[in-house]
Amino acid sequence: MRKTLLDAAQHLMAQGIIPSVAELAEHAQVSRATAYRYFPSQSALIAAVVDESLGPILAWNSMSTDAATRVDELLRFAFPRLEAHEAPLRAAIMVSLQQHAEASAGKAGLEPRLVRGHRVDILKRAIAPLASDLTPAQQDRVAQALSLVYGSEVFLVLKDIWKLELPEITDVVRWTAQAIIRQAQADADDKP
Repeated sequence: MRKTLLDAAQHLMAQGIIPSVAELAEHAQVSRATAYRYFPSQSALIAAVVDESLGPILAWNSMSTDAATRVDELLRFAFPRLEAHEAPLRAAIMVSLQQHAEASAGKAGLEPRLVRGHRVDILKRAIAPLASDLTPAQQDRVAQALSLVYGSEVFLVLKDIWKLELPEITDVVRWTAQAIIRQAQADADDKP
């Protein structure tokens, strides 16, 4: 039943609809109680759809011992998946921004906040080979810099604002990531 509900939610999101749990129940032709049993809130629903969409990315790993190669593999693997599941990613960003605005205005309801942020662990795994050359603070800085070129926000900026297609998007993020890695390696070489 959970998979059926997730598929129905993805279908609605592909149509530009960010469903509430009640709307999902109606669309999937199940009782509200059933839908709420699996997804107690819209935030839980969207988080589950995003996790389902990004599952292979979340499980990504590399056998390479070179950080630049690992980061490049991650980007080439992840960005086609981001494109394929663009609708749920847009929904997650929209709900997250809406919840932030409501909280800032003092109008936060009982709905739990949508928690995002898988990229920290993924990027730390990608740059793991740098651990022998960089301090933990330097490793964090590299991961933080890479978070500016990896993720759904970057994909959407390059697609919506720059009007790039997937091959061009991937090329830009790969180029930028390699520059970040080269700079980190140069910084490591310069340390006393």
